[in-house]
Amino acid sequence: MTNPTEPEEPIWAIVELMGHVRMAGRVTEEERFGSKLGRVDVPRTDGTFSTHYFGGGSVYRLSPTTEEIARAVAAHNQPQPVHSWEMPKALPEGSVIRDNREPFDDDARDAEWDEG
Repeated sequence: MTNPTEPEEPIWAIVELMGHVRMAGRVTEEERFGSKLGRVDVPRTDGTFSTHYFGGGSVYRLSPTTEEIARAVAAHNQPQPVHSWEMPKALPEGSVIRDNREPFDDDARDAEWDEG
């Protein structure tokens, strides 16, 4: 049995998280911000790693595997950086954006409901 204060040896694994997130790489556990977090160091094609932390409650599946398999899975599942986007500069009064679609006019919707 290992001592809980000693860091565990990393394992190579495929990690699947809630929200359809799949990563593969070296997996360890760390304490950050006063709680335990999982850590995945995902290998990049240039030989470096990108590090990602996750809460244990978000784990859907953890599949230990070989380094070779984890690297192959990682090559096809590279985490993407957050993309920036801009809100429209001005919306017509009374409009609401829903699901990143065109502005939604509540008055027009109410008129449609009144007709039906």
